[in-house]
Amino acid sequence: MLSLQEISDRLEIQDLLARYSHAIDRRDFAALDAIFTADAIIDYSEMGGARGDLTETKLYLTIALQQFRGSQHLVATTLLNLAGDTATASSICHNPMIVSIDGQDWPFFCGLWYHDRLLRTPAGWRITLRTQEKSYFYNVPPSFRPVPATQEA
Repeated sequence: MLSLQEISDRLEIQDLLARYSHAIDRRDFAALDAIFTADAIIDYSEMGGARGDLTETKLYLTIALQQFRGSQHLVATTLLNLAGDTATASSICHNPMIVSIDGQDWPFFCGLWYHDRLLRTPAGWRITLRTQEKSYFYNVPPSFRPVPATQEA
């Protein structure tokens, strides 16, 4: 039987993961400050993106996501392991994205797992490390190239 604390922790972490998806898809990168710890490492390199701290990641996302007309991060089936004030989580993500190729919308799909380390802070649960594990790309335009990780603003 789950304790009330474990139920609360699980709900808070599920909300945190949902808020991440909304922040990314709405391009509200300031909202990431309430999702990650200040010293978090976010590693998108498995899917062709950057690896960096929170400040570097917000800058990278500002540049890299400009090429997409839309996206939806559909995150589900989180496997969560709680250990006091720390936790690990693995979640699947199905991510349809739209780019414009020669004036036409081109949908393509990314499938991945997010692997997270989390910490209970005085402000609530936060992600301290997020990595990606690639599952698939589907219908990627032949001319599409991700923004290089070393791209400067």
